[in-house]
Amino acid sequence: MGGRPPLSSVRHRSNTAPLFIAGWLFVSTGLAYVVFGSPRPNEYFTENRQGMPLITGRFDSLEQLDEFSRSF
Repeated sequence: MGGRPPLSSVRHRSNTAPLFIAGWLFVSTGLAYVVFGSPRPNEYFTENRQGMPLITGRFDSLEQLDEFSRSF
């Protein structure tokens, strides 16, 4: 017979639970925000910055991004 074991095999299921738990802990502890450098949900809009940053110029987009990043 040979070949690959089916996805419903015991060997596959034994890997699923630890990976799920590790992923859940990674996200629920907030470590994912630190590792990927993304803002937490309560940091998207602060009191100083309530609007969405929009890039309006085609040729000066880098300057606009620099200006936006200085506002942090």
